Amino acid sequence: MDTDASCAVAHGARPAPVTARALVAVFATPVAEHLLRYAGDLGYRTALVDPEPGSGALPELPEDLDAGTDVVVTDHHRAELGPLLRDALAREVRWVGIMGNPRHPGPHVEALRALGVGEDDIARVHRPIGLNIGSRTPAEIAIATLAGLVADRNGKPGGFVFDLT
Repeated sequence: MDTDASCAVAHGARPAPVTARALVAVFATPVAEHLLRYAGDLGYRTALVDPEPGSGALPELPEDLDAGTDVVVTDHHRAELGPLLRDALAREVRWVGIMGNPRHPGPHVEALRALGVGEDDIARVHRPIGLNIGSRTPAEIAIATLAGLVADRNGKPGGFVFDLT
């Protein structure tokens, strides 16, 4: 989109281009709540997946996820982590990420290896997720995550690189 067209969209003189995109938040957490709320404003179709009975979420990932889908896992301590990530990686999704501190080993790696997931697929899991803005609250983490996804989707260097020193 050229600069004039972008300006027209920003000022409401022209509708934003419609793109097929979906966001699946995995696990009913405060971050997922914010992700889904803000993602809707960004034009994403949204879904929440959580196998916990009574969560009010889908119990498993939908079969029809496609190349327009981003999957964000919002809890790295759950026992279902490995199977849900394995299932996300088996679908034609655009992006898969899991929250977690980059200074600590990701438990998803061993969980996926134990399930027989190959190293190339394990490497597709982004961690950490979001722009490095020093987020601390669930709302800030959701904003950083969505900003990173938009940057990545638009081919921009959104800031997924973190200085670990």
